[in-house]
Formats: sequence, C-alpha cells, structure tokens
Amino acid sequence: MEQNILITGGAGFIGSHLVDALIGQDSHIYVFDNLSSGTLKNVKQHLHKANFTFIKGDLLNLTDIKKLKCDHFELIFHLAANSEVRIGSTDPTIHFRQNIIATYNLLEQIRKRQSRPKIIFTSTSTVYGDASKMPTPENYAPLKPISTYGASKLACEALISAYAYTYDFNAVILRLANIVGPRSTHGVIYDFIQKLKNDPTELEILGDGTQTKSYLYIDDCIKAILYATEKSKSQVEIYNISSEDQIDVKTIAQIVIEEMHLKNVKLRFTGGVNGGRGWKGDIKNMQLDISKLKALGWKPMHNSKEAIRKTVKQVLNQFERYKLLERQGTQSGI
Repeated sequence: MEQNILITGGAGFIGSHLVDALIGQDSHIYVFDNLSSGTLKNVKQHLHKANFTFIKGDLLNLTDIKKLKCDHFELIFHLAANSEVRIGSTDPTIHFRQNIIATYNLLEQIRKRQSRPKIIFTSTSTVYGDASKMPTPENYAPLKPISTYGASKLACEALISAYAYTYDFNAVILRLANIVGPRSTHGVIYDFIQKLKNDPTELEILGDGTQTKSYLYIDDCIKAILYATEKSKSQVEIYNISSEDQIDVKTIAQIVIEEMHLKNVKLRFTGGVNGGRGWKGDIKNMQLDISKLKALGWKPMHNSKEAIRKTVKQVLNQFERYKLLERQGTQSGI
C-alpha cells in the first residue's frame, strides 16, 4: 500500500538525501520547501517522477501551510529549520521564527486534521549544551543549551512531545551530531575550502583549534533516520544519531589542506571566545552516546575522520563541477 510522506525542508542538504532514499519505495514523496537554503538542484532528478511532488512554501505562511492537507500523510519528516548556529548571537529572532514558530504552525495544522501522522523531527546535539558526561546519552539532564539554535530546537522537541501526547500521534525526535557530505553548503569543511580558495597561503580558524566534536557521514545519517523511524514504537521516542568518536578542528583543517594538495599553509587561530570557542554558543566538546539506537541494530559505517575526508573530496569535486559549468556558460555566451 502506497504511503504518502511529507518532508519539510526536503530540498536541503539532509532532506534531499532523505528523498533519494525514500523515492524508490512504495511511497509518494511530497517536499515542502521555501528554497531559502535548499535548492531544486538537489531534487531535480526526481521532479519528473509520478511519485514525487514539490510544493514551494513557507511554514511561516499560513496560506502555504494549508496547501499541505496534513491528514493526507502517514509520515511527516520535519527537517525545515534555520541551522546556522552562529547567526543566533546577532539575531535570535531568526531561530525563534524559523524553528519554533514554524514547528508550531506545522503542529497546529496536524492538530486540526482528522488523521494523525507519525512525525519525525531532526533536532540537534546542541540541546545538551556543555554536557558534563561524555559520551552524552539521551536521558542526560539538565538540558542547558548555550546557543539560541540549541534552545529553539529544544523548544521544538517540547512542543512536539506535548502535541503528540495531547492529540494522540507518535513522534520520533532525533538529536543529530554534525552531519557532513555532498550538497552541504555551510559548516567547517565548506568554510575552510572557501577560505583556502581565496588565499591558499593562510587559513583562518575560528577559536583555538581544539574544539572537538563528532561528525557523521550523510549516508549513515539517513540510514539511522529511517531505522529509528521504523523501530520506534513508543508515543514519543528520542535517539542520538552520531559517529562513535571525535575529531578536532585543527585536524579537519589539516585534512582539507592535504586534499587540496597545498603546502606551507599558515594556520591562523583567532583565539575565539569563552575558552577557545569559535563563537558565542559554539560547543567546545561534543560526543553522543548512540548505544540506544545501536541496540536496535544500527551502527555507523564511517568514523569522524573518514566522514570528513570523504566529504572534503566530494565538496572539492563539487567546486570543480561548478567552475566547469561556469566556464562552459561563458564560452556559450550565456
């Protein structure tokens, strides 16, 4: 029996990879995206397919939301959000509106409908704040996020949990580590490559370079999302999704330099804030305990270093493809 599946933010980095994984199943995939950070290029290979529908819309626009008809869906993957952590230190309104209000609007649309879809929400490791226990399990407390991004995601978790219990639907909350892979357009890898493209002799590194975190390759992430969705039986279930190790920012910089075949690059550390953080709200040390999801049968295939190196190679290829297309366009007089 064909399922109707909605993916908010489905033209973005993680969302488009989720579309790739689901499109071959016996399902009709609906993507709802305002294309503020996502792009149709990420899903262009599906636009002609009979079991794929793209809806351009914004969860902050109630007229757009009404297009969704949420009683039509068995599964809703809610990925739409502003995931730029740094922006919250200068404009907290962005995270409040694009994360919390957007999630509330979606939940209200679900509440007003007759059927009750299962909602899968991509949260973040930043809800833990500066956790004192490493690796950090799902039941760690108290949760004290140190960024408005982490706070907004924690607020979304609370709203989803409350709505699920009050209005009788199931929810899966996924706390993601740093996810890397092709189609990503921000983050430390993308930032380093851009900087070295502009100046191959020196690389500015925000903070003191000792920030140490877990990184998970996108294919592992998608498999974990689908696994958690399938295996979750409780009304509200929370899972960490991560690799099982860590890597520091200085090592990431060295991998990028190696893969770009550069020599004698000077590393310039800004020193950072609050003990060497890259910016206010930057988590200095993060590693998640994934034993809960592993006990159900999932495990990552790549460690943090492998995920970083693989992503660097792919992002560099992506840059080269764009450059080639630009040259071809210029030569064609476009």
